[in-house]
Amino acid sequence: MRLQNGDYELIFNDGGVVIEKAGSTLYYNKRPMYAFIKTAMAVIEFFDRAYDSVEESEGRVIASGIMETPNGSRLEFSDEYSAEDDGVVISRRLTILEKGEDDLGFASKISFVLPDADTIRDYQCFAPATWYKDNEYARPYVVGFDPECEYNWRKETGMTLPLFAALSKKTGEAIMFSREKSDVALPGRKTCKFAQMIDRECNVGSIGLSKPENKTIAYLYYGYPVRKETEAVRDGITIDYVYPCADGQVGDQQMFFNIDYMMKNKTFNRVLHSMEKDFSDDYVVRLNLGQFDDFYPMMKWAWRSVYDRLRAELFDVNQELQYHNNINAMKLLCRDYGDGAWGVPFSSFLPDFDVDSISMQFGFVGQQPGIGYQLMDYGLREGDNEAFEKGQNMILFWVKNGAEENGAPNGCYSPINKEFEPYPIWLRMSADGLENILDAYVLTKKKTEEHPDWLEFCEKAAHFFMGIQNEDGSFYRAYERDGAMRMDSKANTISIVRFFVQLYLVTGKEEYKETALRAGQWSYDNVYKNMEYRGSTCDNTDVMDNESGIYAMFGFLSLYDLTGEDKWLDALLGAADYTETWTYSWTFPVYSDRPNCPLSKRSISGQSPVTIGTGGGDMYMAACAYLYYRIYVITGDEHYRDYAEFIHNNSRNANDVYGEFGYRIQGLSWEGGGFADQELQTLHHWLPWVTYVELDPTSRLYNTFGAYDIAGCDKMSPEERKRRNRIYDDYAG
Repeated sequence: MRLQNGDYELIFNDGGVVIEKAGSTLYYNKRPMYAFIKTAMAVIEFFDRAYDSVEESEGRVIASGIMETPNGSRLEFSDEYSAEDDGVVISRRLTILEKGEDDLGFASKISFVLPDADTIRDYQCFAPATWYKDNEYARPYVVGFDPECEYNWRKETGMTLPLFAALSKKTGEAIMFSREKSDVALPGRKTCKFAQMIDRECNVGSIGLSKPENKTIAYLYYGYPVRKETEAVRDGITIDYVYPCADGQVGDQQMFFNIDYMMKNKTFNRVLHSMEKDFSDDYVVRLNLGQFDDFYPMMKWAWRSVYDRLRAELFDVNQELQYHNNINAMKLLCRDYGDGAWGVPFSSFLPDFDVDSISMQFGFVGQQPGIGYQLMDYGLREGDNEAFEKGQNMILFWVKNGAEENGAPNGCYSPINKEFEPYPIWLRMSADGLENILDAYVLTKKKTEEHPDWLEFCEKAAHFFMGIQNEDGSFYRAYERDGAMRMDSKANTISIVRFFVQLYLVTGKEEYKETALRAGQWSYDNVYKNMEYRGSTCDNTDVMDNESGIYAMFGFLSLYDLTGEDKWLDALLGAADYTETWTYSWTFPVYSDRPNCPLSKRSISGQSPVTIGTGGGDMYMAACAYLYYRIYVITGDEHYRDYAEFIHNNSRNANDVYGEFGYRIQGLSWEGGGFADQELQTLHHWLPWVTYVELDPTSRLYNTFGAYDIAGCDKMSPEERKRRNRIYDDYAG
């Protein structure tokens, strides 16, 4: 019996399933009925069997069978396979016909053997915000980092879309599992993240690869691994959809227990459904197949195919109202903290805006010059002198006080101690502040008066960095104040490129252009080609993150704007396609005991994990709306326009836009938190970056395309949009 899907055939024979292409076997499963059974000994036993019968009905294949456990439970499997335009839909119903006295819970999996794989490193994998290629730039406790793990599964709610794709390094063939519908419910318990927990209501699955030994695996409460021989047969490495979910194996229990035999142990958490007579599991998985020359096109194919099916509804936002909310908040909060140290608080708890700390940061999460520039831009456009003066005072403070004698820009100023903190010279943080001071210089030169000392500040900093640029064009992640290397990773090099491009446009000095091009070329060869987007979050280790993708977009777009060369556009699109995979583009419900938090009642869609494998996250992707709309204007690709509107609107899910949640200052947002376990966990505090990353793209959309929202930008004629999209034609006046 056969089922055709494009170039691929599913062949049902001897109770198993084989996937062929042009007569060659790519994947198979000889025993598709697979169950995990929790017994009275608190051990998960494994059982598998071939189908008992396979029938064809109206173009669908229905395969079924009954499995019996040694304890007397009887499980009936009924799997339906149907070919769609975009893949094969596999629907499973697993019903408990009889319950054995010592069988307590169960789960099952849909899987295929990858016969050309000896280790998981024979495949490059993609699970959005969780696993990219070999996951070499992840922390050790992230799934996929350790190739020796038997199980490499992650629950869907930890992924920004519920998909897992694997690309053969030998053949270029790709196989993907994804959840068919965005229909996750709340679990029966507030959290489902313990070792072997039974929860009747949980309907989240997990996806990944496994190559288990022929042994069960369970960790006792204090971490000791219990293993025994199992009946299930291992054929090799498999791609699995496990239902309900399991997370593991990852981590090291030594962090919790100081027992010698614990040193090598992993964490492995499972949820099972209760073994009850007549209880049924129903779940639906989509199987996609394809062939690709490289990881990048496979990743793009996988992401977009699931995005188009599961993207959450747009949050209805009055963007003009929210823009003014943010401006009014910054006007209200900006003050002189003594000796001309104008700025906004560093950290404050919501909803009452209880100020927790005062510290002024040049960029990153503090964004003091950035907020200053936004207030100035608004003040001049709207004739608001208070906003302009406060913003200008913020710039003046940094220009007067913010640099070492050698031009190195300091990172954090403490108004309490009236001195700069002993902070590294972060490349990314320096770029943030320098760009905004340069933008403020250009703004005032065009509209009010020239401030040559502002430009001098930027040029001194530029010469500091030019003096420490590596021979290969790269920069290090962080430096000491004297220019000595502090962190030897070079992956952040692209973050300072836009500053040098724009400084060249203002001054006409070729040395700045040459610096940008050299740094850009290194980033093209290493960051873009190797997908090495890591290290931009200054308060995290040097691992993959979303902000490194964003800063790659900043840099490559500036080089494309400057030169018009196709290679910079290629790199820009590569960074853009990677970066958008960090956005929760589907949604699921979460528990919350914080009624004042917008996410207690709104969709989590539009939020993004900060670093790889963590789940949960914040609304930093709001920073990208202007970028993706500009890419849409350049390429005409409607997907980028859709994503620009999605991220512009749905990142506001975390905001008190309309004053519904009782925040003392309307329109603010929390900084971020965890929700991958469907339980909202957050300090519920605000930092300046939260407001800055909404102000910046919104003001630039308005200044470039004449509207605060994407739909409004669309009203401009295509010809006029393309003309205005050439932003460097008049950048320096």
